[in-house]
Amino acid sequence: MFARIAVHRLSCSGWARIGLTARPNTPRSLATAWRLPWRELGLKKFFGRLVSPPLLALLAGCATLPNGTADPKDPLESYNRTMYHINEEVDQNLVKPVAQGYRAITPDFFRTGVTNFFNNISDLATVFNDLFQGKGTQGLADGERFMINSTVGLLGLIDVATPSGLPRHREDFGQTMAVWGWSDSTYLVLPFLGPSTVRDTLGLVGDYPESLYANMHTTLTKDTEVYAFEALNTRTNLLAATNLLDTAALDPYAFLRDAYLARRRNQIYDGHPPPSPDDE
Repeated sequence: MFARIAVHRLSCSGWARIGLTARPNTPRSLATAWRLPWRELGLKKFFGRLVSPPLLALLAGCATLPNGTADPKDPLESYNRTMYHINEEVDQNLVKPVAQGYRAITPDFFRTGVTNFFNNISDLATVFNDLFQGKGTQGLADGERFMINSTVGLLGLIDVATPSGLPRHREDFGQTMAVWGWSDSTYLVLPFLGPSTVRDTLGLVGDYPESLYANMHTTLTKDTEVYAFEALNTRTNLLAATNLLDTAALDPYAFLRDAYLARRRNQIYDGHPPPSPDDE
């Protein structure tokens, strides 16, 4: 379960993480939470506050690694650790409080519908990647799932397909490139999005044509607002996560990295990965 929580997309969302500590400054309403960073502060002041002295100190110490933590599988570890801590700082001081406010004013059924809607959109990319990977039967099933939820399920707001025997699969272009031969890739922590690899980062570009944002035919501002809402909903779904990362590992960064890479390997091989060199 922790591996799933560790993923950025989370899927994405990218704010998917484990072990967050609650803070008392929860926004009183979603309107207040939304206006706080974007409308009252303005972009310039907003990012000025994020780039605080602690974050600048992290950047200054980018080349420093804890003793004994160097990992040959993580050649970008100096950068990755710095970006990991920056993401943590932003999450604790901005994203989590906003997510708490969103959860406080929205009922469960509303958030479930929003989650189903965005999942249904991503199912379309899954269909294409099924076909790119040569999974014809699964592609047909996932295409049927998308059509059922888009029609009977009211544009995906209701997940009708899963109870009907059409489970949700998750295939992305990063997995497709792994199937084509790029099985191992350098670990990379993305700003705001979190754990990834070089391959999976390029995979985001491959999945974009089938995404909601590529087909909205609207302004960049509207696209950004929809994406922010999706990220907020995803982060809210993870508020119930335990403090497993903070309590179960002496090095949360390494724990999260290994969990992400293990989960991606499991996804690439459809749950049946061959033994890795570390297992032998």
